[in-house]
Amino acid sequence: MFMSLGIVLLSATLNLNSHLPPLQPWQGQSEQLMQQEGLLTTDFELSGGLKSPNYKQANAFIKRLVASNPTQFKSIKIGTSDQGRDINMLLAVEDSQFTPAMMKNNNKPTVLIQAGIHAGEIDGKDAMFMLLRDIATGKRRDILSKVNILFIPILNVDGHERSSEFNRINQRGPINMGFRTNSKNLNLNRDYTKLDTPGVRSVLKVINDYAPSLYVDVHVTDGADYQYDVTYGFNPSFASESPAIAKVLEEHFTPIIDKKLTEQGHIPGPLVFVMDKRNLKKGLAGWVASPRFSNGWGDIKGLPTILVENHSLKPYKQRVLGTYVFIDGVIDALAQQYKALDKAIETEKHNHPTKLVVARSYSQEADYISFKGIKYKSFESALSGHQEVKYLGEPIQYDKLPVYWQKDVKLTVNVPDAFYIPPEYSTLVEKLVLHGVEVEKLAADASMAGLTQLKVDKHTFAKVPFEGRFRVEASFSSTVLEDEVMLAGWTKVSTKQDYSELVTHLLHPAAPDSFFAWGEFHSIFQRTEYVENYALEPYARKMLKESPKLALAFDKKIREDKKFAKSDKQRLEWLYEKTPYYDQAYLKYPILMSYTEQ
Repeated sequence: MFMSLGIVLLSATLNLNSHLPPLQPWQGQSEQLMQQEGLLTTDFELSGGLKSPNYKQANAFIKRLVASNPTQFKSIKIGTSDQGRDINMLLAVEDSQFTPAMMKNNNKPTVLIQAGIHAGEIDGKDAMFMLLRDIATGKRRDILSKVNILFIPILNVDGHERSSEFNRINQRGPINMGFRTNSKNLNLNRDYTKLDTPGVRSVLKVINDYAPSLYVDVHVTDGADYQYDVTYGFNPSFASESPAIAKVLEEHFTPIIDKKLTEQGHIPGPLVFVMDKRNLKKGLAGWVASPRFSNGWGDIKGLPTILVENHSLKPYKQRVLGTYVFIDGVIDALAQQYKALDKAIETEKHNHPTKLVVARSYSQEADYISFKGIKYKSFESALSGHQEVKYLGEPIQYDKLPVYWQKDVKLTVNVPDAFYIPPEYSTLVEKLVLHGVEVEKLAADASMAGLTQLKVDKHTFAKVPFEGRFRVEASFSSTVLEDEVMLAGWTKVSTKQDYSELVTHLLHPAAPDSFFAWGEFHSIFQRTEYVENYALEPYARKMLKESPKLALAFDKKIREDKKFAKSDKQRLEWLYEKTPYYDQAYLKYPILMSYTEQ
C-alpha cells in the first residue's frame, strides 16, 4: 500500500513539475533518517517525502507527540490568527521545565525555530516533526541534554490552509502547499517593525517571555538555479548592527553546520541572490536585511537570528532532510558555542551608538567568491520579446563570481538621548513594549526645555499600497524648541538601553522601517483649517507693512522664483504660513527628541 501510494504521488509530482529545469540526481545519508511505520511516523514520511500535513493533521501529530512523552513535550497556544485559528508552539525540554523562568535557569541555551511564516515554504514543519519524534522515541536523547527547544510549526496558519497544487510555480513540492501571505494578504516577513499581523505579534511575545539565545526562521528561495540545496545566513559582521554576534555565527557556527550538512550529502551555500536573473555572470547580490524582516529585526535587536532559504528547485524530500540536518547542526553549534554567543549578546546590549546607519545600498565594487552554479543557456523568447534563461541541469563551478554586498552607507542619523511620545500615540507605546523596549510614563508635572522637533520639508507617498499601507518617504529639518514643553502623560523612550538601535529604527522618522515610514503619522499631512482670500489679503497687507523684514523676503521670493511669482496660490500660501493663524502642527513630527549638548 505504502509503495503504490508513493508511486501515484511521485507520478503526480512529476506532472506538476514538468515545466521546471531538469534535476541533478541526489542520494544522501540523510535519507536514512526517514521511517515508514510506527505511531509517530510523520505524514511526510508516509507519503515518501512528497506531502506535508494540513493544519488538522499537523495538530493531531503534535497531540500524539506530546502524549508519547509529556515530561519532555508540551504544546501551548501563543496567538490566534485573523480567521480564528490557534497558533501553536511546541516546547521540548528535559524534566518538565516548561515555564520561561525554569527554562532560563536550567543552564542550557534555548533555540526558537519557526516554520511556515510563508506557508508555502513549509520544509521546517516536517523536518522538525521528524527530529522531535526522534527525541521522543529516544533515538536522539542527546539533544535535550544540550538545548531547550521552542518550535512554531506553522506561523501563518491561515495562509497554510489556503492550500493548492498551484501556489508556487517555481517550487518542487510538497504536492499541496500553503499560500505566501495571510488571510489579509499581508506578508508576515515584512511585519517585524509595524506589527500588523497576529502571527508576528505572537512571535515577539514568545521572544520577550522565553529570551531564546538563537532564533531560526526557515524559508524556501525564489530565484536562480544552483547546486546548493540549503542556503542560510545572517547580516554579515561588516554590515551588522550586532557585529560581535555576527562574528560568532560566522566563525563558530557556520563551520559546524556546514560540516554536518556535507557529511549527510547536502550542499550548504551562502545566502545570496542574483543581480540579474537573466545573466548570473553579472554577479550575486549580497543582501543586508532591514528590520522589517525576521533576520534584520534580530540583527537590530541583538538577537542572533539565522535565516534558512532552502533551494526551491530541489525536491521536497531533499529539502526537508536538509533542514533536519541543518537544525541538528545548529543545535550542536549552540551547545558548543553558547557561552561565546551569550558574551556577544551582552556586548551588544551595552552598545549605545551616537550615530546609526539606517539605510544601505549595493557597493559599486565587487568581492569575489567561488560558487556552485548550474549551466544555462540564453535564448530569444517569442513570448517575452526578451532574452530568457533555460537551466540545463548540469553543474558548473564559478571560481571567481562577483558579489556586490550592501556595504555602501545610504543614510546615517544622529541618535538622540531619548524620544518623547505624546499620549495620543499610546498604541505605538504598546508596540514598543511588544518589541521588548523599555518605556517610561512621565509624571503629571514633567516638563523639559530644549527638545528637538523635526518638520517634513519634502515628502512622497507611495503610488500603490505595500503590505496594506501607503508608505511615505520624507526629508526633514530640525528646530530646537525654546519654550519648555509640558510632558504630562507623555512616554519617554531612552536610547541608553539594551535595544538602543531598535528604538532609533522604530522612532526616527528618517529610518526606512520606522513607524513614520510605515504610515503611522499620515494625519500630520492633513490641513484641516482653511483661509479665505478676502480675510487673508488685508491681514497680509497689514502684516507686511508692520514688518519690513518680512516684506523684503516676500519681494525677494517674487524676484527669484518665477514659478512662485506667477502663482497666486503659492504667493498667498506663503503669506498665510507667516500668520499666527497657520496650523503649527502641520507637517510636524509629533515625537520629540532630546540630544546631549555638544
